[in-house]
Amino acid sequence: MQFIQLNAPHQIAIETPCVKICVVDPETGFCIGCGRTRGEIGGWLSMSPDERRQVMAELPERVQGLTRRK
Repeated sequence: MQFIQLNAPHQIAIETPCVKICVVDPETGFCIGCGRTRGEIGGWLSMSPDERRQVMAELPERVQGLTRRK
């Protein structure tokens, strides 16, 4: 898990599951690195902390499913 710094006056750190392997599986629509969809990746900074936590809770199962399928 990483944190990204926003270039904002208060320098807020936002947790991100990004592992810098950004390839979307065409069958599932999930990134093979972090398990997020393109929409989740693109909207990550505008999500509330609760929304991000909810997505992050689903990611291990998504990534595990990708590994089993391949």
